[in-house]
Amino acid sequence: MPKILRPMDVYKYLPGTNCGKCGEANCMAFATKLIERQVSIEQCPEIFEPKYKDKLKAMLEVLRAPVKEVTIGVGERAVTIGGKVCVYRHELTWYHPTAIAIDVHDEMAEDELIKRVKQVEEFVFERIGMQLKLDMIALRCVSGNPEKFARTADLIAKNTSLPMILCSFDPNVMEEALLTVGSKKPLIYAATEKNWKEFAKLASKYECPLTVSAPGDLSMLKSLCRSLRNYGLDDLVLDPGTYPVGDAFGETVNMFTMLRISAIEKNDADIGYPLMAVPAAIWALSKDEDEANVKMQESYVSCVLMARYADLLVMHSMDPWVLLPVLVCRQNLYTDPRVPLAVDPGLYEVKEPDEMSPLYVTCNSALTYFLVKNDVEAAGSGWLLCVDTGGISLQSSVAGRRFTADMVAEAMKEFGALEKVKHKTVIIPGYAARISGELEDMLKDWKVYVGPRDSTAIPSFIEKVWKPEVSKK
Repeated sequence: MPKILRPMDVYKYLPGTNCGKCGEANCMAFATKLIERQVSIEQCPEIFEPKYKDKLKAMLEVLRAPVKEVTIGVGERAVTIGGKVCVYRHELTWYHPTAIAIDVHDEMAEDELIKRVKQVEEFVFERIGMQLKLDMIALRCVSGNPEKFARTADLIAKNTSLPMILCSFDPNVMEEALLTVGSKKPLIYAATEKNWKEFAKLASKYECPLTVSAPGDLSMLKSLCRSLRNYGLDDLVLDPGTYPVGDAFGETVNMFTMLRISAIEKNDADIGYPLMAVPAAIWALSKDEDEANVKMQESYVSCVLMARYADLLVMHSMDPWVLLPVLVCRQNLYTDPRVPLAVDPGLYEVKEPDEMSPLYVTCNSALTYFLVKNDVEAAGSGWLLCVDTGGISLQSSVAGRRFTADMVAEAMKEFGALEKVKHKTVIIPGYAARISGELEDMLKDWKVYVGPRDSTAIPSFIEKVWKPEVSKK
């Protein structure tokens, strides 16, 4: 069974001075947040004093996740993968979202290469207030030429701050590239049964994380990891092989699942490392001649393997319709299942509203807020009041009495909505129609409009139904 940490398990290794330098009220509060991964041990300066050296060592061992954290790259765009502490995300949460790398190779024309690298770096899609981005560049050695591979790696490094994966099984080719970009801490791909000693030396010399590859052979993968751990390497990434076609895809999913369950539930330290999947392999293995079908397969293979514990994906397609399902799936998997996505309760301005702009009310679910906000923008300017429902959706909030007339009235007073508008009207969601009469009684001389159930109908509602009212006093 996975080890379940409790605050006391961590507290006993802290200084116990309750100094507050970490920003928490006491050491027990800090220990609780350490377990939840809400703070890092670096935020406790006391523990790094020489007299606490033994406690720090024990603390780091206790806090080590069953799936080790591995950082690739340097600077602001460095990527950390792994760090998982549970098999099923509803048990706690999954930390460090799956990194997505896009492949290039050293036979590409220079202008084509730079263009693709820039596309990866600049790709961004905003959803629910979050920016969804790509993370890495995977450089494959196709030429077999060490100098050419190194020049290409250097060219990429000069044109982007994204971390790299250097892909070659030849240690001579790999070392030539590491001489050029080793200081950028790329991920070395890959140590195998045949070359692991040479690659272990390279990973140790350049202090770079190392991929361990044994396609389809989990026993060999574990044996290689044990040998590399004995060599002194601990920043490892596991590649069990990606077979995305036919029945072999089911075996791929099984391998990823067995590795993750063994690492967490059976405490197998030899395989307690991030998992790497290569959905781009579909391009070499698929017999489908329809390019659109291959791209679609790459997209769903990526989503499946991400749900089955892949911490790093190497993809080929750059089409937005291929990438967006993967990015949205990642966002959904790596939100905290214990805490609904929410915006702060309050009164929000949409397109510089004035005192005669409509006043809308909704819940503070993040998804609801951004959908309604976009539709209010389409209707013109307006005031958008978000009532605190704990991030719960509107329908659930109304049904569970977390969106009531008195809550709406109180929010209007608390956030100054009563003073912001002169027309004395408020628009509530169609799903909250039941509170309209009670809310009118509370607001006295205000008129309560029941808006559409679907926020996309807001522009039409404003044009045809809503009329500003003046005070009856």
